[in-house]
Amino acid sequence: MSDNAIPFLDLMTPHRELEEEFVQLFREALRSAQFIGGPQVDNFDKEFADYCGAKYSVGVGSGTDALRLALMAVGVGAGDAVITVAHTFIATVEAISQAGAATEFIDIDERTYNMSADDLARYLDGCKKDSSGRLVGNRTGKPIKAVVPVHLYGQPADMNPIVEIANQYGLVVVEDACQAHGAEYQTFNGSWRRAGSIGRAAAFSFYPGKNLGACGEAGAVTTNDESIARTVKMLRDHGQVRKYYHDLEGYNGRLDAIQAAFLRVKLRRLDTWNSQRREAAARYNQLLSRLITGTAGASLSVIAPYEPESTKAVYHLYVVRTKERDALADHLKGCGIHTGFHYPVPVHLQNCYRSWGYEKGSLPATERVAAEIISLPMFPGLTADQQQRVVAEIQAFVEVGVSR
Repeated sequence: MSDNAIPFLDLMTPHRELEEEFVQLFREALRSAQFIGGPQVDNFDKEFADYCGAKYSVGVGSGTDALRLALMAVGVGAGDAVITVAHTFIATVEAISQAGAATEFIDIDERTYNMSADDLARYLDGCKKDSSGRLVGNRTGKPIKAVVPVHLYGQPADMNPIVEIANQYGLVVVEDACQAHGAEYQTFNGSWRRAGSIGRAAAFSFYPGKNLGACGEAGAVTTNDESIARTVKMLRDHGQVRKYYHDLEGYNGRLDAIQAAFLRVKLRRLDTWNSQRREAAARYNQLLSRLITGTAGASLSVIAPYEPESTKAVYHLYVVRTKERDALADHLKGCGIHTGFHYPVPVHLQNCYRSWGYEKGSLPATERVAAEIISLPMFPGLTADQQQRVVAEIQAFVEVGVSR
C-alpha cells in the first residue's frame, strides 16, 4: 500500500501501541502453561458481562460458536425454525443450521439496514398454526422458536417492537451482536441498555477487525439467565460439568487464555475507540451533507447512514448508499482509497442455499440495499484529513456524473 493510500481498516497501529503489553502477557502464558481456561478467561467473562450490562458472559471460540451455542442453550434444535434477516454475514444463518434449525427470512428496514419490526409483525400474522397451536414457518412448515435480530454495522436493531412482537407470539429473542460491542439502545422505560443485554441471550464475535477484536478467533455469549450461561459453559467444553463427566454432547468451542488476556487489555480501551468511531462518523455525516447530487431524481446522491434517536451506534462500519456503487468503488480504488462491500449477495440468494427456494424479489428491500451500499474507511485513528480526502473524491465522482 502506498504511503498516501487510505486503508479500509487499520489493525496495525493499535497493535503496535499495545505490543509490549501483549508480549508480557504472552510470556506469562508460556511460563504458566495456562493456555485453555483459567483466570484470564474467567476474568474476561466477568469484565465483559459487566461492560455489556449483563449478568453473565461465556467466552467461546468464535462468533459463530457464540450464536450456535446461544441458540442451543435457549432450546432451539432439530425441527425448529428461526426468523432472521438475509442482510448479514452468512455466519448468522450457519449458526441456525448448525443448531439443527431451519431459517425463515424476513426483510429489513431500508433506513437502518436492520430487521424490520413491521415485516416481522406482518410475517408472523400471516403464519399458520400446527396441531399443537404453534406458529409454523411459511417456507419450512416447522414451528418457529426464536427470532435473531442482527445489530449490523454497529447499529442496534429496533429492539422494543421486536421483543414485544416476539413476546406476543411466545418466541425467544437471541441478539446477533457480533458487530455491536458497546452499542446502546433506549428501551421503553427510557433507560439505555447495551447490545447483548436486551434479548434472552446474545452472541459476540471478537474477530480481529471487530470494534473489540482478538488477535485470532474468539467470541462470547452474554445473558441474564444463569441456566443459559451454565449450558453454554458445558456446550463449549464437550458437555462437561467437570472433567470427564459429560451431561451433554457438546463441542470444542473454548476461548484461548491468551486471546482472553489480549481482549481484557483491549476492553479497557473500547469506549475510547468507539468514541473515536462516532466522532469520525459525525465528520463523515457533515462532509457528505455538502455533496452535490444529480438534478433529476438524485440518482447520483450518496446517502449517509441513518441513526435513530433511540440508538447510539458504534460504527463498526460506515456504510453509505448510492446507485453508482460499483463505479464509485472503482473510482476510489484508483485514488488509493480502500472500501468494502458488506454484503453484495444477500444470504437468501447464496448458491449454498439455492435449494431453499428463495428467488430474486423475495426480499425487495434487502436486495435493493445489497446492490447499492459501500463501506468507507472507518477505524479509530482515522484522521479528519483522510476523511476530507475520501469525501473530496466522492464529490469529484458525483460532479463527473452530474456533468454527463
